[in-house]
Amino acid sequence: MPQARSALANPYVFLALAALCWSGNHVVGRAIAGHVPPFGLAFLRLLIPIVFVWFLARPHIVADWPEIKRNPGILIFLGLLSGTFFVAGQYLGLKYTTALNVSVLNSLSPVMIIGVGALIFRDPLRPIQGFGITLSLLGVLVIIARGDPAMLTSLDLNWGDVIIVGNMAAWAIYSVFLRKRPNIHLMSFMLVSFVVGAIGSIPFAAVEQAIGIHFHLDWTTVIGVAFVALFPGLISSILWIRGVEEIGTNRASPFIHLVPIYSAVLASVFLGEHLQMFHVIGFALILAGIWFAAMSPNAATQSQGERA
Repeated sequence: MPQARSALANPYVFLALAALCWSGNHVVGRAIAGHVPPFGLAFLRLLIPIVFVWFLARPHIVADWPEIKRNPGILIFLGLLSGTFFVAGQYLGLKYTTALNVSVLNSLSPVMIIGVGALIFRDPLRPIQGFGITLSLLGVLVIIARGDPAMLTSLDLNWGDVIIVGNMAAWAIYSVFLRKRPNIHLMSFMLVSFVVGAIGSIPFAAVEQAIGIHFHLDWTTVIGVAFVALFPGLISSILWIRGVEEIGTNRASPFIHLVPIYSAVLASVFLGEHLQMFHVIGFALILAGIWFAAMSPNAATQSQGERA
């Protein structure tokens, strides 16, 4: 029993389980894509965890409130990016592409963070990093084209993949702007982000309902919504934050690349999706690009610990 408790308290176990939750988000999001509207699902995924996060954040909100009131603009901006657009974008993309594709494309985030940081904040970008970004983008093109270059020239693309790439760009913008985050406790920041993201999702969810994109009220919807709200929405955040606190962001970041590995197994078992050669080639190019891009004094994935 002491050994079991020690293993469960291991930060590497936390990080591996967080990645499993994110992989489950892609698989479950794909499975319920026809049962729930994307922005409606995003709203519930952000709303339900607020109840739990409130109890963790309550002691800190009072102390942080003056700082929160002084910085509404950046908090709203970050909450909309990470909540409304990133979360909903994942589910919108999953309507049109596979869970496995989404999981592999999510590995693009570290190099996109470097590129966006260089564009917006003029972060130093060495030639070797530029090569790494180019290599990773080549891996993305392999996945989008399904290994067939003719698909790129004919624009016969899966637009779900394109949405996910745009979604990762939104995540990269969010990540680089985290340096502007007010000096408030992480639990306070999570609560504000969830609240802003949920409120920002309401108009889009209302439009979905108005044009006839409704929730299918069945057990698939109920179980799916409960899963994405509790596991990717809440538990993964707590596990990831605890893991990062223990070993640091740089050592924790490679665990993100467990997501496509988990997804290859889960999507095969539950969705009938199978790993193909273009997945392997694309993932290899993305990882090689990350390796080159990380060869710099500044951390490419400094803000991965904030994934919500």
